[in-house]
Amino acid sequence: MAGLYFEEFHVGQIFHHAIRRTLTEADNVFFTALTHNPAALHLDEEYCREHTEFGTRIVNSAFTLGLMVGISVGDTTLGTTVANLGWDEVRFPHPLFHGDTIRVESEVIELRESKSRPDNGITIFEHRAFNQKDQLVARCKRSALMLRKPKG
Repeated sequence: MAGLYFEEFHVGQIFHHAIRRTLTEADNVFFTALTHNPAALHLDEEYCREHTEFGTRIVNSAFTLGLMVGISVGDTTLGTTVANLGWDEVRFPHPLFHGDTIRVESEVIELRESKSRPDNGITIFEHRAFNQKDQLVARCKRSALMLRKPKG
């Protein structure tokens, strides 16, 4: 199992995830269309050329968020998470464009035992995504309900 149990995390632990991903036009258009988001910022090149400061389409931030968290799963929570409890302080300080490549790092910022579920603990991660120029493009805190190590 790739994921870690609650007891295997420590505050300040940083994961530099090996998976990197170049974002394509197809990724952006498919995700945007599948989620019924009609924003011209993601779909209409001519609109963006004429009406935005970017001059081109930008990658859908919901896709960026999902990809950032998804990249982290293999090193942190694969097979050991019970549930995702929530995302907080989601920020996108710099846009992503078609052709950008992202890398992700995750830091354990808080650990606490579950008061209602003795077989679980809560791990809070801060996920950070950077483009190929090392610009921070996304960040969020994620609370995960994690399995504790099996007894015995």
